[in-house]
Amino acid sequence: MSEQTFFDDRTAVFLSEKGNLNSPESWNDSSHSKLWLYNAHYFDDLNSYNYIDRKDLHLELINRWIEDNPPIEGNGWEPYPLSLRIVNWVKWFSRRPLTDKSHLESLSLQAEALTQQLEYHILGNHIFANAKALVFAGCFLNSSHSEKYLHKGLGLLDREISEQFLEDGAHFELSPMYHSILLWDLLELIDLAKTSRNEQLIGRLPILKNTAIKALTWLKSMTHPDGEISFFNDSAIGIAPSPKLVFNYASELNLCPVSDIGPPFINKSSGYTRIEASENVLIFDHGDIGPDYLPGHAHADSLSFELSVSKQRIFVNSGTSMYGISDERHRQRSTCAHNTVVVDGENSSEVWSGFRVARRARSKLLQCNVIEGGGATLEASHNGYKRLSGRVTHTRSIELSDKSLLVVDKLQGEFCEAVACFHLHPSIEVIEAKENLIIVLPNEERFSVAGSGQLEILESTWHPKFGESIPNKKITFSFSTSNHIMSFKRLDTN
Repeated sequence: MSEQTFFDDRTAVFLSEKGNLNSPESWNDSSHSKLWLYNAHYFDDLNSYNYIDRKDLHLELINRWIEDNPPIEGNGWEPYPLSLRIVNWVKWFSRRPLTDKSHLESLSLQAEALTQQLEYHILGNHIFANAKALVFAGCFLNSSHSEKYLHKGLGLLDREISEQFLEDGAHFELSPMYHSILLWDLLELIDLAKTSRNEQLIGRLPILKNTAIKALTWLKSMTHPDGEISFFNDSAIGIAPSPKLVFNYASELNLCPVSDIGPPFINKSSGYTRIEASENVLIFDHGDIGPDYLPGHAHADSLSFELSVSKQRIFVNSGTSMYGISDERHRQRSTCAHNTVVVDGENSSEVWSGFRVARRARSKLLQCNVIEGGGATLEASHNGYKRLSGRVTHTRSIELSDKSLLVVDKLQGEFCEAVACFHLHPSIEVIEAKENLIIVLPNEERFSVAGSGQLEILESTWHPKFGESIPNKKITFSFSTSNHIMSFKRLDTN
């Protein structure tokens, strides 16, 4: 269940931004971003953790939405918010003894509008949301059109489940955030089959359950010890249900991920590996950026990694705080916002506009070996810089043990300057020493960081949620030779 977003004074909070829903114009107020307005039309608050406390407010807002948003005008009638709202309304109405006729008529009209504008031009998570909404409408509405909605929704699901979920369980857009959203969709469809007893949906339970179990395992491998997702591609906390909520919901449905996920645990289809060594957890990206025809949520993060020690994140990708077209959106998608190497100021994949990618890197895992005593070594490469005149190939080796991390970057080809970037979690303190850096964790544990290139400590920002920008430190090592080594070692406190 989501956090509360609607409040009794007719205010709403989405994406860390407060606004009003106190007039018919509020639903399409251009002073807010498109994404904020979309969230207003989702009605996620109907199914938030404390929704029962606001049943009168919810009924008022539903009635106002119907009155303030005539068909088919405004953001609320676009297919994606239509899809999410249909599901939220169906779940809310299902918990009430009686549903007002005007509500049923509106739901039916919304489902009909959705069938006329299915998002074939976007595909991915959007068309999946369309399909789910039609299935919910088809199972709930007792009308002459119910069977049409159900048939169309199930047909889309039959096609999209096998297309969008890879063999290792990952959602093919390779964003832990969107993966969590789509996995929740699978769980709700499984739940709907059991509660509605719809025979057509029950017939899909084997594929739904099998896909969900693999997807749960992938999510487990991409979750940090602090219980939240890693930040690869477009990912932020607070948009999707948290991993804890996902796993709890799955457990209620008698579904569990694979119990043993390493170390190491290699997701071969998606290209992510999780290494554990004592309290150290590292997640490494050695996959492609996503499906060739749908790279909209991709970042230029090839061969990046994130590292946690116990429940404390140390090295973090910069996250995602916004969509749209802006310099900041571009920076957050760029290679320099991730823990990897920038060659001659270029991105490993050519991200552009808000959701576009031109030439993109191809990555591959070269080897993975377990270290005696715990930990592992990984080696992978990508060819994203081969489009440059120097035809550079980037190969990265990572060795993680219980006390240290060693990262070796090799660049084969010609280039002027490369920069290895390492972003620290905001709670990490950095102390400059004579020959290295000392980083101090909140629990006073200390580690040394050293590199063979020219060191700089830069001010940067971390974006764990949409609308949030938190100052942090970024360590860079500039080098012009073919190899660079970065070492991260635990300091003896005795």
